[in-house]
Amino acid sequence: MNLKGIIFDLDGTLINSLPVVRTSLSRTLLKFTGREYSDKELSSLFGPSEEGIFKKLFPDIWEESLQYYLDEYDNLHVDYAEPFPGIIEALTLLQERKIKLALVSGKGAGSMKISLQHSGLEHFFETIITGSELRASKPEHIYQILNCWHLSPKEAAYVGDIAYDVHAAKEVGVLSISALWAETAQIQKVLATNPEYSFAKVELFIDWIKKNFP
Repeated sequence: MNLKGIIFDLDGTLINSLPVVRTSLSRTLLKFTGREYSDKELSSLFGPSEEGIFKKLFPDIWEESLQYYLDEYDNLHVDYAEPFPGIIEALTLLQERKIKLALVSGKGAGSMKISLQHSGLEHFFETIITGSELRASKPEHIYQILNCWHLSPKEAAYVGDIAYDVHAAKEVGVLSISALWAETAQIQKVLATNPEYSFAKVELFIDWIKKNFP
């Protein structure tokens, strides 16, 4: 295997932060609209970063609503601070083997900063790119990382937990690796996209690293 760089998603891949995202968003929407949003309604909002979501929903008070969201996110994150068991070992193994590491996430800059502070993962990554306010934008951000690293798509992989992550990896031409160890993972939906590798446990991902990067 000729991989020289691996790019990771964050929520649901490295840390169990999706419950924090959904609860914080739900509380913010209740605060500023006076009603509760269904799970389906919440899911329909994802794609743009939080900045983009709140600018669309509350154009006149988007900064206030965003700050309320970030405060909720920060407070809730305390109980979800630790990376998934084994993630530190996996990242350390890759770092020791001189594999370049980066983060590409749909999160906004504010929530990314909070998650990295709580999880302590920032030092592993050479480059961190957050989401676009306009739309889901992982393919172009993966390209951006490759250009920064001067690598071809065949020399890199993207690790994520949802079907869109597999589509993004395949659009760019990097190796698609699905992280299916979170309780929030939609396993059948992800497997239907045919990722090149998928792992139900972090331990299996670690075994893959040891086998392919001896």
